[in-house]
Amino acid sequence: MRRSERLIRMTKWLVTLPNTPVSLSDLSEHLSAAKSSLSEDVAIIRHTLESEGSGTIATIQGAGGGVKYQVRVPQDATLRFLDDMAAKLKDPSRILPGGFLYMSDILGDPDVLDFVGQLFAQAFYHSAVNVVVTIETKGIPLAVAVARYLHVPVVIVRREHRVTEGAAVSVHYVSGSERRIQPMSISKRAMPSHAKALIVDDFMRAGATAKAVMNLLSEFSAEVAGTAVLMSTMEPQQKLISDYLSLFTVGTLKEGQQIQVIPTGGTWNEKD
Repeated sequence: MRRSERLIRMTKWLVTLPNTPVSLSDLSEHLSAAKSSLSEDVAIIRHTLESEGSGTIATIQGAGGGVKYQVRVPQDATLRFLDDMAAKLKDPSRILPGGFLYMSDILGDPDVLDFVGQLFAQAFYHSAVNVVVTIETKGIPLAVAVARYLHVPVVIVRREHRVTEGAAVSVHYVSGSERRIQPMSISKRAMPSHAKALIVDDFMRAGATAKAVMNLLSEFSAEVAGTAVLMSTMEPQQKLISDYLSLFTVGTLKEGQQIQVIPTGGTWNEKD
């Protein structure tokens, strides 16, 4: 196999499986090449990805050794995305009765979901997250996109317990938007042991739902690495949670008025 072909195959393998460890032994067997040659190939791929700002190849220490691809989003691409999205979100026709914002078209756009998934994953690569937790239903597509780039499972918090999920742990909380007591539950079988969770959602007002999810996760002795939301509101300024990332901040939603949308995620770095 020519080196050019080997480089293409290796790059495709790694990029298709983000944050997934691949041993040099497996690569050597699959590509019929010596480990020493593969190490040189990895250096070339890493240099190319880092030069264009689209990712890196992390080295895995240990007896077997290995590598994994971790996505990075170029800063200029991030800024373009945020500006384009803010322009779409400012459309007054998106305001629904009751002060809600129509976002179904955005949350159904695979390109948007994939891009946001990369941004959130990039921010939490070094947090040792092993599960993404989200609340049904609008947050699910976004959580799946993030989980793909972190290479971890998704756990869904249910509003109503489903018998098909077996035994579950439940809590009750006061909804920030509807101001009424609501239940939420997680299946016991869904949570990995020694969980370190990233909470992902589409929208946050006061943070009551995210806080309730944190309380629910504490019942599993899970550690919360942080919360990532597509959009949060300007008011109230003091949220019920302090550790969260938001791509956009939105002002008061009133029918017939221009929506104030401020991109807040353009200068993110990887979360330590």
